[in-house]
Amino acid sequence: MKLLGDRVFVAIVAVLVLGGLAIFFSASLGLLARQNASVVHIAETQLALGLIPGLIALFVLRSVPVQWIAKGTMPFYIFMLFLTVLVFMPGVGVHTNGASRWLNLGFATFQPAEFLKIATILMFGGYLAYAKTRVTSWRSGLVPFVAIVGIPVALLLLQPNTSTAIILSITCVAMYLLAGAPWRDIGLLVLIAVLGAGLLIVMRPYLLQRVETFMHPADNALTSGYQIQQSLIAIGSGGILGRGFGQSVEKFNYLPEATDDSVFAVYGEEFGFVGGVILLLVFVAFAARGLKIASEAGTLAGAYIATGLTLMIVLSAFLNIGAMLGVLPLTGLPLPFVSHGGTALLAALAAVGIILNVAGHKKRSAR
Repeated sequence: MKLLGDRVFVAIVAVLVLGGLAIFFSASLGLLARQNASVVHIAETQLALGLIPGLIALFVLRSVPVQWIAKGTMPFYIFMLFLTVLVFMPGVGVHTNGASRWLNLGFATFQPAEFLKIATILMFGGYLAYAKTRVTSWRSGLVPFVAIVGIPVALLLLQPNTSTAIILSITCVAMYLLAGAPWRDIGLLVLIAVLGAGLLIVMRPYLLQRVETFMHPADNALTSGYQIQQSLIAIGSGGILGRGFGQSVEKFNYLPEATDDSVFAVYGEEFGFVGGVILLLVFVAFAARGLKIASEAGTLAGAYIATGLTLMIVLSAFLNIGAMLGVLPLTGLPLPFVSHGGTALLAALAAVGIILNVAGHKKRSAR
Protein backbone atom coordinates (compact mmCIF):
# COMPACT_ATOMS: atom_id res chain seq x y z
CA MET A 1 0.00 0.00 0.00
CA LYS A 2 2.78 2.44 0.85
CA LEU A 3 4.52 1.85 -2.48
CA LEU A 4 1.37 2.36 -4.55
CA GLY A 5 -0.34 4.94 -2.38
CA ASP A 6 -3.79 3.41 -2.88
CA ARG A 7 -4.22 0.00 -4.51
CA VAL A 8 -7.90 0.48 -5.31
CA PHE A 9 -7.21 3.76 -7.09
CA VAL A 10 -4.31 2.16 -8.99
CA ALA A 11 -6.60 -0.70 -10.07
CA ILE A 12 -9.23 1.76 -11.33
CA VAL A 13 -6.62 3.71 -13.29
CA ALA A 14 -5.20 0.47 -14.73
CA VAL A 15 -8.67 -0.46 -16.02
CA LEU A 16 -9.05 2.97 -17.63
CA VAL A 17 -5.59 2.93 -19.21
CA LEU A 18 -5.65 -0.63 -20.54
CA GLY A 19 -9.28 -0.43 -21.61
CA GLY A 20 -8.62 2.99 -23.11
CA LEU A 21 -5.75 1.64 -25.23
CA ALA A 22 -7.94 -1.18 -26.53
CA ILE A 23 -10.76 1.24 -27.43
CA PHE A 24 -8.31 3.67 -29.03
CA PHE A 25 -6.65 1.07 -31.24
CA SER A 26 -10.04 -0.24 -32.32
CA ALA A 27 -11.10 3.29 -33.28
CA SER A 28 -7.76 3.73 -35.06
CA LEU A 29 -8.76 1.12 -37.63
CA GLY A 30 -11.07 3.75 -39.06
CA LEU A 31 -8.23 6.26 -39.12
CA LEU A 32 -6.02 3.84 -41.04
CA ALA A 33 -8.70 3.28 -43.66
CA ARG A 34 -9.59 6.94 -43.97
CA GLN A 35 -6.20 8.62 -43.98
CA ASN A 36 -3.82 5.77 -44.82
CA ALA A 37 -1.93 6.59 -41.63
CA SER A 38 0.77 4.22 -40.45
CA VAL A 39 0.52 2.13 -37.31
CA VAL A 40 3.99 3.41 -36.37
CA HIS A 41 2.80 7.03 -36.32
CA ILE A 42 -0.23 6.16 -34.17
CA ALA A 43 1.98 4.18 -31.76
CA GLU A 44 4.44 7.06 -31.51
CA THR A 45 1.83 9.63 -30.51
CA GLN A 46 -0.16 7.47 -28.12
CA LEU A 47 2.46 5.13 -26.70
CA ALA A 48 5.89 6.68 -27.09
CA LEU A 49 4.72 10.25 -26.39
CA GLY A 50 1.81 9.50 -24.04
CA LEU A 51 1.70 6.18 -22.23
CA ILE A 52 5.41 5.49 -21.63
CA PRO A 53 6.43 8.98 -20.42
CA GLY A 54 3.09 9.17 -18.60
CA LEU A 55 3.85 6.05 -16.57
CA ILE A 56 7.33 7.39 -15.81
CA ALA A 57 5.79 10.69 -14.64
CA LEU A 58 3.26 8.77 -12.53
CA PHE A 59 5.93 6.78 -10.68
CA VAL A 60 8.23 9.78 -10.25
CA LEU A 61 5.49 12.06 -8.91
CA ARG A 62 4.22 9.28 -6.65
CA SER A 63 7.70 8.74 -5.20
CA VAL A 64 9.17 12.24 -4.76
CA PRO A 65 8.90 13.87 -1.32
CA VAL A 66 5.78 16.00 -1.05
CA GLN A 67 8.00 18.95 -0.07
CA TRP A 68 9.60 18.85 -3.52
CA ILE A 69 6.20 19.19 -5.19
CA ALA A 70 5.34 22.11 -2.90
CA LYS A 71 8.63 23.90 -3.63
CA GLY A 72 8.33 23.28 -7.36
CA THR A 73 4.75 24.48 -7.69
CA MET A 74 5.49 28.18 -8.24
CA PRO A 75 8.27 27.63 -10.84
CA PHE A 76 6.10 25.02 -12.59
CA TYR A 77 3.12 27.38 -12.67
CA ILE A 78 5.21 30.25 -14.11
CA PHE A 79 6.87 27.93 -16.65
CA MET A 80 3.52 26.63 -17.90
CA LEU A 81 2.20 30.18 -18.25
CA PHE A 82 5.31 30.94 -20.31
CA LEU A 83 4.81 27.90 -22.54
CA THR A 84 1.14 28.79 -23.00
CA VAL A 85 2.11 32.27 -24.15
CA LEU A 86 4.57 30.73 -26.65
CA VAL A 87 1.73 29.11 -28.61
CA PHE A 88 0.91 32.57 -29.98
CA MET A 89 4.45 33.09 -31.32
CA PRO A 90 4.80 32.51 -35.09
CA GLY A 91 7.18 29.69 -35.93
CA VAL A 92 6.91 28.21 -32.45
CA GLY A 93 3.18 27.85 -31.96
CA VAL A 94 1.05 25.75 -34.29
CA HIS A 95 -2.08 27.46 -35.64
CA THR A 96 -4.66 24.90 -36.81
CA ASN A 97 -8.39 25.21 -37.50
CA GLY A 98 -8.50 28.76 -36.15
CA ALA A 99 -6.80 27.89 -32.84
CA SER A 100 -3.28 28.31 -31.41
CA ARG A 101 -2.96 25.54 -28.82
CA TRP A 102 0.18 23.61 -29.66
CA LEU A 103 3.95 24.04 -29.64
CA ASN A 104 6.02 22.61 -32.48
CA LEU A 105 8.73 20.36 -31.02
CA GLY A 106 9.94 19.26 -34.44
CA PHE A 107 9.25 15.56 -33.96
CA ALA A 108 5.80 16.15 -32.46
CA THR A 109 3.46 18.80 -31.09
CA PHE A 110 2.86 19.60 -27.42
CA GLN A 111 -0.25 21.15 -25.87
CA PRO A 112 0.75 23.24 -22.81
CA ALA A 113 -2.89 23.66 -21.71
CA GLU A 114 -2.98 20.08 -20.39
CA PHE A 115 -0.20 20.84 -17.92
CA LEU A 116 -1.35 24.40 -17.28
CA LYS A 117 -4.47 22.90 -15.68
CA ILE A 118 -2.35 20.81 -13.32
CA ALA A 119 -0.06 23.73 -12.50
CA THR A 120 -3.02 26.00 -11.70
CA ILE A 121 -4.63 23.39 -9.44
CA LEU A 122 -1.34 22.86 -7.59
CA MET A 123 -0.84 26.60 -7.21
CA PHE A 124 -4.39 27.36 -6.08
CA GLY A 125 -4.55 24.33 -3.77
CA GLY A 126 -1.31 25.39 -2.11
CA TYR A 127 -2.58 28.94 -1.67
CA LEU A 128 -5.90 27.80 -0.17
CA ALA A 129 -4.01 25.73 2.40
CA TYR A 130 -1.81 28.74 3.20
CA ALA A 131 -4.74 31.17 3.53
CA LYS A 132 -6.92 28.74 5.54
CA THR A 133 -9.87 30.60 7.11
CA ARG A 134 -8.83 33.93 5.61
CA VAL A 135 -10.41 32.95 2.27
CA THR A 136 -13.69 34.35 3.61
CA SER A 137 -12.18 37.81 3.12
CA TRP A 138 -12.36 39.08 -0.46
CA ARG A 139 -8.77 40.30 -0.22
CA SER A 140 -7.47 36.87 0.76
CA GLY A 141 -10.01 34.86 -1.20
CA LEU A 142 -11.56 36.43 -4.28
CA VAL A 143 -8.59 38.58 -5.33
CA PRO A 144 -6.05 35.69 -5.21
CA PHE A 145 -8.59 33.48 -7.04
CA VAL A 146 -8.82 36.01 -9.87
CA ALA A 147 -5.03 36.34 -10.00
CA ILE A 148 -4.09 32.65 -9.82
CA VAL A 149 -6.96 31.21 -11.87
CA GLY A 150 -7.95 34.19 -13.98
CA ILE A 151 -4.64 34.54 -15.87
CA PRO A 152 -4.56 30.90 -17.10
CA VAL A 153 -8.26 31.03 -18.01
CA ALA A 154 -7.72 34.24 -19.99
CA LEU A 155 -4.82 32.68 -21.91
CA LEU A 156 -6.93 29.61 -22.68
CA LEU A 157 -9.79 31.76 -23.97
CA LEU A 158 -7.39 33.66 -26.23
CA GLN A 159 -6.17 30.48 -27.94
CA PRO A 160 -9.21 29.84 -28.09
CA ASN A 161 -9.63 26.74 -25.90
CA THR A 162 -13.02 27.41 -24.34
CA SER A 163 -13.70 23.85 -23.16
CA THR A 164 -10.44 23.62 -21.18
CA ALA A 165 -11.09 27.06 -19.68
CA ILE A 166 -14.51 25.84 -18.53
CA ILE A 167 -13.06 22.69 -16.93
CA LEU A 168 -10.37 24.66 -15.10
CA SER A 169 -12.84 27.31 -13.91
CA ILE A 170 -15.38 24.81 -12.56
CA THR A 171 -12.64 22.79 -10.83
CA CYS A 172 -11.11 25.82 -9.11
CA VAL A 173 -14.50 27.20 -8.06
CA ALA A 174 -15.24 23.81 -6.44
CA MET A 175 -11.89 23.94 -4.61
CA TYR A 176 -12.62 27.51 -3.51
CA LEU A 177 -16.04 26.48 -2.22
CA LEU A 178 -14.52 23.51 -0.37
CA ALA A 179 -12.08 25.88 1.33
CA GLY A 180 -14.97 27.88 2.78
CA ALA A 181 -15.51 30.63 0.22
CA PRO A 182 -18.53 32.80 1.04
CA TRP A 183 -21.55 32.42 -1.22
CA ARG A 184 -21.18 36.11 -2.01
CA ASP A 185 -17.93 35.39 -3.85
CA ILE A 186 -19.30 32.27 -5.54
CA GLY A 187 -22.34 34.22 -6.73
CA LEU A 188 -20.11 36.96 -8.12
CA LEU A 189 -17.96 34.42 -9.96
CA VAL A 190 -21.07 32.76 -11.43
CA LEU A 191 -22.35 36.16 -12.57
CA ILE A 192 -18.99 36.93 -14.21
CA ALA A 193 -19.04 33.51 -15.89
CA VAL A 194 -22.57 34.04 -17.27
CA LEU A 195 -21.74 37.50 -18.59
CA GLY A 196 -18.46 36.22 -20.02
CA ALA A 197 -20.22 33.32 -21.73
CA GLY A 198 -22.71 35.70 -23.30
CA LEU A 199 -19.90 37.94 -24.55
CA LEU A 200 -18.01 34.98 -26.01
CA ILE A 201 -21.09 33.74 -27.84
CA VAL A 202 -21.53 37.19 -29.38
CA MET A 203 -17.85 37.46 -30.34
CA ARG A 204 -17.44 33.87 -31.53
CA PRO A 205 -20.33 32.72 -33.73
CA TYR A 206 -19.18 29.10 -33.69
CA LEU A 207 -20.08 28.89 -29.99
CA LEU A 208 -23.61 30.05 -30.74
CA GLN A 209 -23.73 27.50 -33.55
CA ARG A 210 -22.81 24.74 -31.10
CA VAL A 211 -25.60 25.78 -28.76
CA GLU A 212 -28.09 25.90 -31.66
CA THR A 213 -26.91 22.48 -32.86
CA PHE A 214 -27.39 21.11 -29.35
CA MET A 215 -30.93 22.51 -29.19
CA HIS A 216 -31.87 21.43 -32.74
CA PRO A 217 -29.41 18.74 -33.87
CA ALA A 218 -31.58 17.55 -36.77
CA ASP A 219 -31.79 20.98 -38.44
CA ASN A 220 -28.26 20.76 -39.88
CA ALA A 221 -27.71 17.03 -40.02
CA LEU A 222 -25.19 17.28 -42.89
CA THR A 223 -23.24 20.29 -41.61
CA SER A 224 -22.90 21.50 -38.02
CA GLY A 225 -25.06 18.65 -36.68
CA TYR A 226 -23.27 15.91 -38.61
CA GLN A 227 -20.96 14.79 -35.80
CA ILE A 228 -23.67 14.46 -33.17
CA GLN A 229 -26.00 12.72 -35.65
CA GLN A 230 -23.33 10.15 -36.52
CA SER A 231 -22.45 9.74 -32.85
CA LEU A 232 -26.07 8.98 -31.94
CA ILE A 233 -26.34 6.57 -34.87
CA ALA A 234 -23.21 4.75 -33.71
CA ILE A 235 -24.32 4.51 -30.08
CA GLY A 236 -27.86 3.55 -31.05
CA SER A 237 -26.72 0.81 -33.42
CA GLY A 238 -24.76 -0.73 -30.56
CA GLY A 239 -27.99 -1.75 -28.86
CA ILE A 240 -27.79 -3.47 -25.49
CA LEU A 241 -24.58 -5.49 -25.86
CA GLY A 242 -22.92 -3.87 -28.89
CA ARG A 243 -21.61 -5.17 -32.20
CA GLY A 244 -18.46 -6.57 -30.58
CA PHE A 245 -14.90 -5.37 -30.12
CA GLY A 246 -13.46 -3.96 -33.35
CA GLN A 247 -16.77 -4.26 -35.18
CA SER A 248 -17.79 -0.59 -35.33
CA VAL A 249 -19.04 0.51 -38.75
CA GLU A 250 -19.32 4.25 -38.05
CA LYS A 251 -15.58 4.68 -37.51
CA PHE A 252 -15.05 3.96 -41.23
CA ASN A 253 -15.70 7.16 -43.21
CA TYR A 254 -18.78 8.21 -41.21
CA LEU A 255 -17.95 9.36 -37.68
CA PRO A 256 -15.77 12.50 -37.49
CA GLU A 257 -12.89 12.49 -34.97
CA ALA A 258 -13.36 8.78 -34.27
CA THR A 259 -10.11 8.53 -32.29
CA ASP A 260 -10.48 11.91 -30.57
CA ASP A 261 -13.58 13.42 -28.95
CA SER A 262 -15.92 10.91 -30.70
CA VAL A 263 -14.16 7.82 -29.37
CA PHE A 264 -16.98 7.12 -26.88
CA ALA A 265 -19.37 6.73 -29.84
CA VAL A 266 -17.11 3.99 -31.26
CA TYR A 267 -17.03 2.35 -27.81
CA GLY A 268 -20.82 2.58 -27.51
CA GLU A 269 -21.29 0.96 -30.90
CA GLU A 270 -18.96 -1.92 -30.06
CA PHE A 271 -19.99 -2.53 -26.44
CA GLY A 272 -23.56 -1.24 -26.36
CA PHE A 273 -25.59 0.15 -23.49
CA VAL A 274 -24.10 -2.28 -20.96
CA GLY A 275 -20.55 -1.31 -21.92
CA GLY A 276 -21.39 2.39 -21.74
CA VAL A 277 -22.82 2.01 -18.23
CA ILE A 278 -19.73 0.08 -17.13
CA LEU A 279 -17.41 2.82 -18.39
CA LEU A 280 -19.47 5.48 -16.62
CA LEU A 281 -19.31 3.45 -13.39
CA VAL A 282 -15.52 3.17 -13.69
CA PHE A 283 -15.25 6.96 -13.91
CA VAL A 284 -17.66 7.27 -10.96
CA ALA A 285 -15.41 4.90 -9.01
CA PHE A 286 -12.41 7.02 -10.01
CA ALA A 287 -14.18 10.10 -8.65
CA ALA A 288 -15.28 8.39 -5.43
CA ARG A 289 -11.84 6.98 -4.67
CA GLY A 290 -10.07 10.21 -5.59
CA LEU A 291 -12.30 12.21 -3.27
CA LYS A 292 -11.80 9.61 -0.52
CA ILE A 293 -8.05 10.07 -0.88
CA ALA A 294 -8.59 13.83 -0.60
CA SER A 295 -10.67 13.40 2.57
CA GLU A 296 -7.86 11.37 4.20
CA ALA A 297 -4.99 13.61 3.06
CA GLY A 298 -2.40 14.45 5.68
CA THR A 299 -2.31 18.13 4.72
CA LEU A 300 -4.83 20.74 3.64
CA ALA A 301 -2.88 21.36 0.44
CA GLY A 302 -3.01 17.65 -0.36
CA ALA A 303 -6.76 17.57 0.20
CA TYR A 304 -7.40 20.51 -2.12
CA ILE A 305 -5.01 19.28 -4.81
CA ALA A 306 -6.35 15.70 -4.85
CA THR A 307 -9.89 17.08 -5.06
CA GLY A 308 -9.00 19.42 -7.90
CA LEU A 309 -7.11 16.86 -9.98
CA THR A 310 -9.86 14.27 -9.51
CA LEU A 311 -12.56 16.71 -10.56
CA MET A 312 -10.49 17.88 -13.54
CA ILE A 313 -10.33 14.37 -14.99
CA VAL A 314 -13.88 13.31 -14.17
CA LEU A 315 -15.48 16.53 -15.43
CA SER A 316 -13.64 16.13 -18.73
CA ALA A 317 -14.93 12.56 -19.02
CA PHE A 318 -18.54 13.40 -18.25
CA LEU A 319 -18.59 16.43 -20.54
CA ASN A 320 -17.17 14.35 -23.38
CA ILE A 321 -19.62 11.48 -22.86
CA GLY A 322 -22.55 13.87 -22.39
CA ALA A 323 -21.72 15.60 -25.68
CA MET A 324 -21.60 12.27 -27.55
CA LEU A 325 -24.98 11.32 -26.08
CA GLY A 326 -26.49 14.65 -27.11
CA VAL A 327 -27.32 15.75 -23.57
CA LEU A 328 -24.62 18.46 -23.60
CA PRO A 329 -23.25 20.72 -26.37
CA LEU A 330 -20.17 19.56 -28.25
CA THR A 331 -17.00 20.83 -26.59
CA GLY A 332 -14.15 19.06 -28.35
CA LEU A 333 -12.86 17.71 -25.04
CA PRO A 334 -11.00 14.38 -25.22
CA LEU A 335 -12.09 11.36 -23.18
CA PRO A 336 -9.37 10.98 -20.49
CA PHE A 337 -7.15 7.88 -20.85
CA VAL A 338 -8.89 6.95 -24.13
CA SER A 339 -8.84 9.68 -26.79
CA HIS A 340 -5.93 10.21 -29.16
CA GLY A 341 -3.38 12.71 -27.83
CA GLY A 342 -0.03 12.01 -26.24
CA THR A 343 0.00 15.23 -24.21
CA ALA A 344 -3.44 14.56 -22.72
CA LEU A 345 -2.55 10.99 -21.70
CA LEU A 346 0.80 12.11 -20.26
CA ALA A 347 -0.89 14.85 -18.23
CA ALA A 348 -3.64 12.53 -16.95
CA LEU A 349 -1.10 9.97 -15.72
CA ALA A 350 1.00 12.73 -14.14
CA ALA A 351 -2.11 13.93 -12.28
CA VAL A 352 -2.72 10.36 -11.07
CA GLY A 353 0.86 10.27 -9.75
CA ILE A 354 0.23 13.39 -7.67
CA ILE A 355 -3.03 11.98 -6.31
CA LEU A 356 -1.21 8.78 -5.32
CA ASN A 357 1.45 10.88 -3.60
CA VAL A 358 -1.31 12.48 -1.54
CA ALA A 359 -2.69 8.99 -0.79
CA GLY A 360 0.73 7.93 0.48
CA HIS A 361 0.70 10.71 3.09
CA LYS A 362 -2.57 10.14 4.90
CA LYS A 363 -3.64 11.45 8.25
CA ARG A 364 -2.20 9.33 11.02
CA SER A 365 -5.68 8.65 12.35
CA ALA A 366 -6.95 7.52 8.94
CA ARG A 367 -7.03 3.79 8.27
